[in-house]
Amino acid sequence: MERQRVTTGTEWEPHVGYSRAVRVGDRILVSGTTATDDDGNPVAPGDPEAQTRRALDIVVDAIEEAGGAREDVVRTRMYVTDADDWEAVGEVHGEFFGDVRPAATLVEVSSLVEPEYVVEVEAEAVVS
Repeated sequence: MERQRVTTGTEWEPHVGYSRAVRVGDRILVSGTTATDDDGNPVAPGDPEAQTRRALDIVVDAIEEAGGAREDVVRTRMYVTDADDWEAVGEVHGEFFGDVRPAATLVEVSSLVEPEYVVEVEAEAVVS
């Protein structure tokens, strides 16, 4: 089966051995995504609402590059460093996806790749 990779061009993708997203058949899988700017720097350090919004923008951009759309998202996973942020993160998620309403999981983790990051998002889409 053909594999299409989406890359953001960061130095870490080939170093660590991952892609921002991979499409195989009608499925698009997006790697854990933090809120970064175009240079790979953290966006809105410590702000769960702003970081969720930015991470979701990056996720959907990757899905679109792989031939999908926001409406194709069927699952999201959100990792937060403080479970008390669930409402802010959930509100952004709800606004972002509206009636799409993918299956969603939110999990508290002890830390993310850098201390400035408080939210990481991954997603799965099925393209019809």
